[in-house]
Amino acid sequence: MLLSRLGSLNALEQSRPNRGVWRRILGESGDVPSADTLARIQSQLDPDAVRDLLAGLYARLKRGKAVPPPPHGLMALVIDGHETTASYRRCCPGCLKRQIEAGSTTRTQHYHRYAVALLAGDGVELLLDLEAQQPGEDEVAAALRLLERVARRFPRAFDVVVADALYTRTAFFQRVRALGKHVLTVLKHEEWALTKEVEDLSRELPAQEMVLGAKRVRCWDVGDLPWPGYEGTVRAVRTEETGSVRRQLTKTVEETHSSWIWLTTLTPSQASTRTIAMLGHGRWTIENQGFNEAVNAWHMDHVYHHEPRAMEIMLLLVMLAFDLLHLFYDRNLKPALRRRVSLQHVGREVTANLYVASAGPRTST
Repeated sequence: MLLSRLGSLNALEQSRPNRGVWRRILGESGDVPSADTLARIQSQLDPDAVRDLLAGLYARLKRGKAVPPPPHGLMALVIDGHETTASYRRCCPGCLKRQIEAGSTTRTQHYHRYAVALLAGDGVELLLDLEAQQPGEDEVAAALRLLERVARRFPRAFDVVVADALYTRTAFFQRVRALGKHVLTVLKHEEWALTKEVEDLSRELPAQEMVLGAKRVRCWDVGDLPWPGYEGTVRAVRTEETGSVRRQLTKTVEETHSSWIWLTTLTPSQASTRTIAMLGHGRWTIENQGFNEAVNAWHMDHVYHHEPRAMEIMLLLVMLAFDLLHLFYDRNLKPALRRRVSLQHVGREVTANLYVASAGPRTST
């Protein structure tokens, strides 16, 4: 169902008459359970069984040297939060709650949010695991549980944890270092004292100029920064970036400017200034190649069955299907074929096989 991107259990149920395809997948009986049965079974499965499949997939790829590190040599584990569903009417024991003001009224909205981990290598991105945010806690608490499990299941898969500004906390940094990994996050003005110190110290340093992609970048690398509440020192890299964008409406090219500060435990001997900037921008991988595609093309946010364990099972299966199709396209298909057909086309071929086979033989008139 997920590889075919059918989008719902009811759509899968409608393919039950296609016994030819299902016999090849399920055996001689070829019996596909009903949508109600599949929904009920989901809440009785063990999520760790699906996690074992994801871990086994990574192990096979690693043995086949199919997950190479980027040129700078550091494998990044990108962690971010993702909200899958929100409703004013439906709720379950795992729902989080928030108050939404609309005019003069306040309504209670129920939603689910997960911390998600993506492994970023050289030309390959793998969704590895997720953890549900529980009522009464924030995203970082869920991410710490996720991080400990990922570090236990994939101890040598990554070198540095990359996250957004929400994770710029001394407790998060210390926990990552306790696991033997490094960390890199965005520093914003919420950490006002540290941000101001970085800006002041960078003015006394010469700027490094480089080109990253289509942008011209000026960098300042500030090391050995004390951080109140953190044992040890951290390093900050500040960048000012200039690029260009072509506006669709006016067809004019405009110059764009942006600035960033990244906070990290990586030393200059472990990662150059360029590497820090590349890792920092690589954080968007989980948004662009992860959530955006998984939601729009893989129905990641669809609630197949509104029950906490069932939702976790289906999200993990979406991640497995997502990884498998991407790996098939990137690692199995020849470059010449990839130049002719897109990943979207290959996904449509999977769906077409299911429906063409179910159509049966044509009759002449």
